[in-house]
Amino acid sequence: MSYDVSLINSNVPHSARIWNYWLGGKDCYEVDRQVGDEIRAANPEITEIARAQRAFLARAVTHLVAEAGIRQFLDVGTGLPTADNTHEVAQRTAPESRIVYVDHDPIVLAHAAALLTSAPEGATDYIQADLCDPGTILERAAATLDFTQPIALMLLGITAHLTDDSAYEVVARLTDALPSGSHLVLCDDTEVIRPEQMRRMIEQWNEAGDNPRVNRSPEELARFFDGLDFVEPGLVSVSRWRPAPGGSEPPAEVDDFGGVARKP
Repeated sequence: MSYDVSLINSNVPHSARIWNYWLGGKDCYEVDRQVGDEIRAANPEITEIARAQRAFLARAVTHLVAEAGIRQFLDVGTGLPTADNTHEVAQRTAPESRIVYVDHDPIVLAHAAALLTSAPEGATDYIQADLCDPGTILERAAATLDFTQPIALMLLGITAHLTDDSAYEVVARLTDALPSGSHLVLCDDTEVIRPEQMRRMIEQWNEAGDNPRVNRSPEELARFFDGLDFVEPGLVSVSRWRPAPGGSEPPAEVDDFGGVARKP
């Protein structure tokens, strides 16, 4: 797998690298850290959101493998590899799991080898494609995934980059292609807990970044799940989606809501 290194510009802030920085990663440049710090100054919650979203991914995948019997995952907008990637979580419980990662950023392609370290019983693949092109995603994913068997579609923090109602059409195109018993895992930023900070963050992100975003209300996020059956507890702040037991109080809510739903 090769990529054009000239497509990577270390002088322009990049959303995947900024997110990696907030997660504690090192695959970023000084410009990414600078913009990341500026956005974090406007919204100190952003680091907590990034980490809560990553923990939500791990809990959702664990549920799908251990309780729903899912063995196939289509992870779109995966971002830069970090701890507990989808294939690592899934194959920890079911080594035969098959995972296809999708991202359009050359940055991610440069690090894709870290996403392809599958257990020998299973498989992983990486597709360079854009969420706006679901036809290409589905066509190429079929080389690794069996679309006659249930698949979990993972869309974490990615639909916000489709800033108009075309986002619903794209997600529907992907979910329509999945068989009965498949699941949608989706989450994205809201303006519920700290609305002013979240609005400032979006304004700053869109001024400084290379990939505009929009915050959606929980009601708007729920539209992505139309026709699907929510798994309990439904659409909630990701920190409160089946949190690890043991705490005396529920985890603090963050401005990122999501859920898991099954296709009938």
